[in-house]
Amino acid sequence: MLAEQRHQLILRALRFGGTVTVTELSDQLGASAATIRRDLLKLEEDGLLTRVHGGALVRRPSAEEGPTPFAESADVRVDEKDAIAAEAATMIKDGQSIILDSGTTVYQLARQLHGRQLTVITNNLVVYEELAQEESIELMLLGGMVIRESRSLDGFMTENHLRHVHADWLFMGACGIRSGGQVMDTTVNEVPARRAMIAASDKVVLLADTGKFPGTGMVKICDPEDLDAVVTNTSSDTATCTALEEAGVTVIRTAPATISA
Repeated sequence: MLAEQRHQLILRALRFGGTVTVTELSDQLGASAATIRRDLLKLEEDGLLTRVHGGALVRRPSAEEGPTPFAESADVRVDEKDAIAAEAATMIKDGQSIILDSGTTVYQLARQLHGRQLTVITNNLVVYEELAQEESIELMLLGGMVIRESRSLDGFMTENHLRHVHADWLFMGACGIRSGGQVMDTTVNEVPARRAMIAASDKVVLLADTGKFPGTGMVKICDPEDLDAVVTNTSSDTATCTALEEAGVTVIRTAPATISA
């Protein structure tokens, strides 16, 4: 595993747990304790965490220090996410019900839905804020614990509420897609709700930009057979896309994003 991938996983673990030990990270990431200590030292030097004896503490930014992790992620590969979201929006017919999860590309999809006649079920607080004033949309906000870092609601209450709903579509994000097509997350906390979303939906669509191939993740959300479609802009990871297609998944590729000088 590359150092950058380990760093992302370490920071995600801290955001959701607040603290982490060298031993836990070594076991989870399959790296030596010495490697993990070097990672923690580098991340502390970058101002991203605080080291303590045997591990690290999350370093929470003050209001003056900038955006939340959700906002930081939402600002990455925006053109790619917009293109994926626009393509996904064409799959939805007025009158249908859809579940939108906590991903940043999923949020971009919500921005495409103004003026549509839909029922939207979500645990994504940013999606809720985006669509709250849209009178043509019936909006259901799933209950649960507030996860400030991802601007979402999660936990057993969210999972329980999903057992009582049904949707035509689920549009979901992920932290990574393995070469065999398995969809991954970096923390076990989010996985049960996403699996409940899959169970509550007739069709499941994964929205994944190039950064998700292979991306990160050590906890499996689902196998490729649980997906109906993947909307992506990737053109380089043909092996993973082929594995998805062989599992019966429709892979929809958007036009490559252009970079202006």
